[in-house]
Amino acid sequence: MTGVRTPFSLLAERVTVSDRVIRWAAFATLVMSVLVVVTGGAVRLTSSGLGCPTWPTCTGSSIATTPAMGIHGIIEFGNRMLTDVLCAVIGLAIIAARCGRTWRRSLTRLGWAQFWVTVAQAVLGGITVLTHLNPFIVACHFLASTVLILTALAMWQRSREGDGDPVRTVGRPVVQLSRLTIAVTSALIVAGTLATGTGKHSGDGTEVKRMPFDAEKVTQFHADFAMVTIGLSLAMMFVLMAVDAPAEPRRRAREFFVVLMSQAVIGFVQYFTHTPELLVAVHLLGAALVWVAVLRLHLSLRTRPEVGALPRPANIEAVAHLAEV
Repeated sequence: MTGVRTPFSLLAERVTVSDRVIRWAAFATLVMSVLVVVTGGAVRLTSSGLGCPTWPTCTGSSIATTPAMGIHGIIEFGNRMLTDVLCAVIGLAIIAARCGRTWRRSLTRLGWAQFWVTVAQAVLGGITVLTHLNPFIVACHFLASTVLILTALAMWQRSREGDGDPVRTVGRPVVQLSRLTIAVTSALIVAGTLATGTGKHSGDGTEVKRMPFDAEKVTQFHADFAMVTIGLSLAMMFVLMAVDAPAEPRRRAREFFVVLMSQAVIGFVQYFTHTPELLVAVHLLGAALVWVAVLRLHLSLRTRPEVGALPRPANIEAVAHLAEV
């Protein structure tokens, strides 16, 4: 009994895409998902959040911006159009994965996961406009971007490895420490959305409702999570050196620490200079890069060989014992 023939399967019968093209297509989705964070921040920082006052159209009678709406309408509509570009890039990555020399279902599933997260994010963006930039909806809209980055990074990672079962390259306690680091980094990002939701950049030049929190206390709360995350990044670096982990995890740990420290410096300068727009934009980019760095660190703690290619390392339990000590 043959499977159901779809346009994708028919295309795969006629076109073959190299592994290198698939990797580049997957990487493009990651770049675009980070870019969406930056452009979304630009909308808020230029007070263009209501440049298009309704959704899914830009005005009540036009799907696109009009000259009367000025620069704010152009910025907001441009950000909406970038979502269409993102969907096109994701679509190309899905097609590339489907047309690979060997069809890897894990890759196409991750591509489709990106697509549906993007759709959900677009709907959240629409709700953001319809609720006149409700800060809690704005925060959810940003957090959806972190889910998109997660799926894009997972697809890129899978395009560079095999489909075998994951094999740990370090002991289980190190992996658990990495998971804790991801959890605290997630809390750091959530705390950042609370600090933003109480801050002065509401996304529109008019009076917009802000979160009902004390700005100073929320900012301190965010800073506390930053200090804990920095401590965990240092712990990861020293633990990986102590257990003589492979070069890749140690390199990723250093990268995470450098990105995190850079982000912390920008955050403190931003606070003491009263959150200028340019530094806030850089801080938003830094948040996305911190998220990418911590996820890459965690993914570097295991490998996925080609099916049946590599056995489980014989000394893995010895490494685990050393980590526990």
